[in-house]
Amino acid sequence: MPAPKVISEEPLDNKDAKWIRLKKIHYTDQDGKHRLWESAERTTRKDSGIDGVAVLAILRSKTKAFPLSTVIIEQYQLPAGLVDAGETAEAAAIRELKEETGYEADMTTEPESSPIVVSDPGMTNANMKLVVVSVLLEDKLETPTPHLDDGEHIITRVVELDQLDTELKAYDKKGFVVDARLSHFAAGYAMAKRISSGAFP
Repeated sequence: MPAPKVISEEPLDNKDAKWIRLKKIHYTDQDGKHRLWESAERTTRKDSGIDGVAVLAILRSKTKAFPLSTVIIEQYQLPAGLVDAGETAEAAAIRELKEETGYEADMTTEPESSPIVVSDPGMTNANMKLVVVSVLLEDKLETPTPHLDDGEHIITRVVELDQLDTELKAYDKKGFVVDARLSHFAAGYAMAKRISSGAFP
């Protein structure tokens, strides 16, 4: 299969855009001075008020055959996607996890959702929720087949949670760009381990 490549780039007019638009914002600051700001907006937000979800899947074994792990997309981000009309963030997360990775959430464990958060509020109004789901496997680690949409080319990778920060730093050294949200989670997880071990007395 040939590698994907960018063929060309060109400016995008709002009237030609399907998913986003540019907006100029006029406002006054705390000193009463008139200022301008430029922002990008999603045009796909549905009635839930939530644009999308990222899914942190905790993979575990009933027999403890492998350490606690998670699944990431080899574009170096968590599984993620937009919330459909009439869909909750939790339902979207369960759906996207199965579509992109093949893993199915353990429905005996309630998904945990973050508040609505933003990634780059100075640039865009796009928001999301992080949804944590449990994936319980009978024994050894399995790698199910994803259910990808036409045009999706996704490679999944299972990483032990204890090794996630190290793995992402290795990707960076290879020239890959890692999603900030995944990087921040991995760094926070590693920092929590250091703190619990007494690294900052």
